[in-house]
Amino acid sequence: MTERTFSILKPDATERNLTGKINAVIEDAGLRIVAQRRIRMTEAQAKTFYEVHKERPFYGELVGQMTSAPVVVQVLEGENAVAKYREIMGATNPEQAAEGTIRKLFAKNVGENSVHGSDSQDNAKLEIAQFFTEDQIVG
Repeated sequence: MTERTFSILKPDATERNLTGKINAVIEDAGLRIVAQRRIRMTEAQAKTFYEVHKERPFYGELVGQMTSAPVVVQVLEGENAVAKYREIMGATNPEQAAEGTIRKLFAKNVGENSVHGSDSQDNAKLEIAQFFTEDQIVG
């Protein structure tokens, strides 16, 4: 089933000019980038986006990291896009990520792990809606 998922190329990736390399991994895996833009996430956007982690000790650091430099927000489309992208991203900790995954190839560490991807179809819809209107997505 064709579906959409949401992706963020995080500051540690954009600061190292990895957008093209990461996009190549995404596209080589069979997902299409149907919307993409580079933004500077505001503190309000980051707090809202990561609200599920509000009670966790790393919340403040995460918000700070995500607002420290530009990010690239994306909508990806393809067969079982949510599961497929999670597979392509690799484990949160790059040391545990499979060879060839984005995090194995590019992440600095568990905190600066280069990419975010939606964990469910429901969250993908919510996350996409925070950054894109339907007419900005070109399937």
